[in-house]
Amino acid sequence: MSNSPENILHPQLELSIVVPIYNEEGNIDRLHSELTEALAATGRDYEVIAINDGSQDGSYDLLNAVQARDPRWHVIHFRRNFGQTAAIAAGFDAARGEIVVTIDADLQNDPRDIQRLLDKFAEGYDIVSGWRQDRKESLFLRRIPSALANRLISRSTGVKLHDYGCTLKAYHFDVVKGIQLYGELHRFIPALARQMGVRVAEIPVKDRARQWGSSKYGFSRTFKVVLDLIVVVFILSYFNRPLYVFGAAGFLVGGIGTLLGAYLTVFKLLTENKIGDRPLLQLAALLMVLGVQFVSTGIVADMIMRTYHESQRKPIYFVRERRRSQPEQAGSERETA
Repeated sequence: MSNSPENILHPQLELSIVVPIYNEEGNIDRLHSELTEALAATGRDYEVIAINDGSQDGSYDLLNAVQARDPRWHVIHFRRNFGQTAAIAAGFDAARGEIVVTIDADLQNDPRDIQRLLDKFAEGYDIVSGWRQDRKESLFLRRIPSALANRLISRSTGVKLHDYGCTLKAYHFDVVKGIQLYGELHRFIPALARQMGVRVAEIPVKDRARQWGSSKYGFSRTFKVVLDLIVVVFILSYFNRPLYVFGAAGFLVGGIGTLLGAYLTVFKLLTENKIGDRPLLQLAALLMVLGVQFVSTGIVADMIMRTYHESQRKPIYFVRERRRSQPEQAGSERETA
């Protein structure tokens, strides 16, 4: 099985559904049934990309059986569990639809809400995100930490959503093909896509109780979200010019060290006291060295980003559309001799 992403440059279908799956054997047949009914009602040609993220139960055989009887399903089996971000990234790589919808396999997202996402998408948005209503999770272990995290993410990234954690989202083809996912960044896709100039909307969707299996998330995920948020804020603000953040820190730290050194120098000249054994002198020297290191790190990081953009031809701008008049044919208005 090839590990390289599929080279799909233009949409070939109207709709792609990306479903990450991990140990969901009890939900797969019902998922297929509900998705088939909901997608048929949209009247669009579609594909379902199911990514088996190294499941240890019977999901492998069940997914193969579904694919055998429904050619619209494309099943990708991972060699081991790589995580939800990797599964969604694999789905994005394989997606051929002009609109790409992600949905959880646990059926807490209602497939019938896909039509509501599409209706909102038709108003000209690039991303439409679900906002789960009447959530069924524990108040203290899931809902309160989620609310705090969503508020922090919205304020930090400038993309205001009530429910970053809702997997049910619709994306334009250009968005999913223009973004690189790694780590645990799948929940930050709307924020990461901000640099592309996307238009984002949010609509209320149903949240159903899980009928089979157990949640794959725990309270520890909150700490991972905070760490990932630091990465996202850095990417959004300083990805193209990391020297700005490291240089600013270097000048600040080095400047404080220089001022402390100047103070000690003046103190020695005026009072003739020894300053060699003063901890303040050691602090000043340390801060000046750190300042130089920060600036040097920023220069190296800037050079790395230059190599990154040039070697992979990564764009520094994104075009929404192009319009131009057709040139007149040469000689079309010339008079014949």
